[in-house]
Amino acid sequence: MANTPLERLRTNIGNVFLGHARAVDLLLIGLLSRGHVLIEDVPGVGKTVLARALARSVDCKFTRIQLTPDLLPSDVLGVSVFNNQTQEFTFKPGPIFANIVLADEINRTTPRTQSALLEAMAEEQVSVENQTLLLERPFMVIATQNPFEFEGTYHLPENQLDRFVLKINLGYPERSAEHRILTTQPGRNILRDLQPVLSAAEVIELQDRVPTVKLDVAIVEYVLDLVEGTRHDELLHLGVSPRGALALTSASQAAAVLHGRDYVTPDDVKGLFLPACAHRVISKTYLHNGDASATARILQNLLDRTPAPR
Repeated sequence: MANTPLERLRTNIGNVFLGHARAVDLLLIGLLSRGHVLIEDVPGVGKTVLARALARSVDCKFTRIQLTPDLLPSDVLGVSVFNNQTQEFTFKPGPIFANIVLADEINRTTPRTQSALLEAMAEEQVSVENQTLLLERPFMVIATQNPFEFEGTYHLPENQLDRFVLKINLGYPERSAEHRILTTQPGRNILRDLQPVLSAAEVIELQDRVPTVKLDVAIVEYVLDLVEGTRHDELLHLGVSPRGALALTSASQAAAVLHGRDYVTPDDVKGLFLPACAHRVISKTYLHNGDASATARILQNLLDRTPAPR
């Protein structure tokens, strides 16, 4: 895949976001599948740097929304302003009207403002002032959040979480990567000089290639086995919805495009099962004592005992 558009994009992001190559691939899979990505981890591990590196690598409109408790839905969607010259109200679009939108610290704003993003994320349109406005492709929301146990955060409701095709947990970088971070400080010195390597038209072309990727019947049955397994697992209170199954399938097709294939393999599905589904299910352990890590363990056990097609 040397010197392909996706390899150029991956390399460009990697010049700024050091380490965590898997996280970069997951973000690109979200972009290719026309989905939205939630990046969750503790402060200071590079969530915003990763999102901004992707935005600066694509030649399209980028906006950043710093979500705070006092932010209103109109601050996201836009507002009508009275024009003294025309004596009419003119709609002033909000930051949601962009190609890549960084919703920074999404769980620090109120559920009312969080819900303002729902229609845009689900249907690529915004209903405001008695009219429906379409959003230009490509359109992607990259949301970051700290673990909701942190003070001053709101829990994202299930219908909001279900709109994200993938959820990425970064974790701490390896020692060698952190050494490079300390010596080069890429987020401070390189990010502002990062140049785009893909146009919006090229991104749309790649996105349109994803639905044409071949899905073998055995792959579809494998996805259904995994999804149904979550619905019948006695340790889970809520299983994966049909939207979640569709997200897993679409992400697997996007992974095939990312790796230069026109067909999905079982490994594509395996590698994306947790990022695509863990935020869509609720474990009984979490309901009883708030142990969020139990969900990942339950899904990993389900993945290990579900036979994959050969």
